[in-house]
Amino acid sequence: MVGTSFPRCCVRPAAATIRGVNDAPAPTRRSPLALALVAAVCCACGGQPAGETPEAAVQAAPAAETSPAETSPAAPSSAPPASTPPDPASIGANELGQVPVLMYHRLTAQPTSVYDRTPEGFRAELERLAGEGYVPVTAVEYATGRIDLPAGRHPVVLTFDDGDPTQFALGPDGGPAPGTAVAILLDVAARHPGFRPVASLYVNAAPFGTSDGAGVLPWLRDHDFEIGNHTQQHTNLSAAGDEQVQEAIASGLREIQAAVPGYPVTSLALPFGAVPGTASLALRGSSGGTSYEHSCVLLVGANPAPSPYADEFDPLNVPRIRSQDASGDEARYGSTTWLDHLAANPAIRYTSDGVPDRVSYPAAQGVRPAQRFADKAIAY
Repeated sequence: MVGTSFPRCCVRPAAATIRGVNDAPAPTRRSPLALALVAAVCCACGGQPAGETPEAAVQAAPAAETSPAETSPAAPSSAPPASTPPDPASIGANELGQVPVLMYHRLTAQPTSVYDRTPEGFRAELERLAGEGYVPVTAVEYATGRIDLPAGRHPVVLTFDDGDPTQFALGPDGGPAPGTAVAILLDVAARHPGFRPVASLYVNAAPFGTSDGAGVLPWLRDHDFEIGNHTQQHTNLSAAGDEQVQEAIASGLREIQAAVPGYPVTSLALPFGAVPGTASLALRGSSGGTSYEHSCVLLVGANPAPSPYADEFDPLNVPRIRSQDASGDEARYGSTTWLDHLAANPAIRYTSDGVPDRVSYPAAQGVRPAQRFADKAIAY
C-alpha cells in the first residue's frame, strides 16, 4: 500500500554544506562558500509545492574523542574467502576510498518530492548497485569498520528514514508485503548472489504504520536489518536544549526496545539533518535512566562518505546521498549523479582487497589511514 504522508525529514535545518559532483573539495566547516551554496539551493527550491522544503546537508562540530559503541554483530562475508587473495594493486584495492551512503524516504507511484522514489526507480537503483559490484552493509558495520567483502567489491549503505509503511510492512503470510522497499531488496538480492539484503531503517514512534512496532521490528532484527534511532517524535535537535536533546533520543531508544527488548541501537539519523547545539550529545547521553551511545550519526547529504579506516572519518558527521534520478531539483546532489561519478572515477571508490584484517590502499591517493587502523594499513 502506498503511503500518502509527506516525509517529515523534508524540512531544512540551519547552516549546511552541500557538495555536488563538480564542486571543488568540501569547504571548511561553516565557511562563506558553504553558506553561499546553501543559499543558492534554497533559492532554487522556491518553486516547490507548499509545504515542501528540502533537507540540506549539515556539517557539525568535531566528534568527541571517545571511541563510539561497537555492539552490533560483525557483517558476514558475501563470498567464501579465497585461499590466496589477489595482489591489491592488481584489482585497484582502495580501502580508504569513498563509500556511498544512500538515503531513502518513501516509495510511491506518484512522487511529489525529491525525497520520493517510485518502486521501479528503487528497484533499478538496486539492480545497478548489484551490477556494479556493490555489496550492502549496515550503517553500524560501516562505521565500526567491520566490512568483510570479496576482493574487488564495494560497500554501499542503504538507509531509510521515518519508518514509512512503503519501506516495510508485513503481509498476510508474515513476510514483507509485496512492493515495499524491503520486499524489493530481498527480491533483487535473491537474483544477485553476494548482494546482501541488509539495510538500516531509522524509526520514530508508531513505525511503519503500526501502533508500537511489536510485529515489524522483531522481523527486521531477526533478518539482519539494522534498526536505528530517528528520535521518538522526529525532534529538530538543533532547536532543542541539551536536556531536550537527550530525552528525544533516549525516548526513541525506549520506543524501539519496548518492541525488541535489549536490542542494541547504535546509530542515529538526525531528523531534518539538524545537529544539536552540543553536538556530542548526538553520539552519547542519557535521560530518564536511559543511556545511549552511537557508533555513528548520519547527516542528510550530499556526497559520498569517507572510509571508516580513513583519517578523515568522523562518526558524528557521516554524509548521505539522497536517492534520486539524474534529472529534477538538485539532481547534482543525488544518487544517480554520484554513482555515475564513482563509476567514472573508480580509483576514488572504496574497493575491497578481500582480506578482512588488512587495509590496502594506493599511496598516491594521498588519503591517510586513521591511527586506530595504522597497524593494519598497507600502502602499495
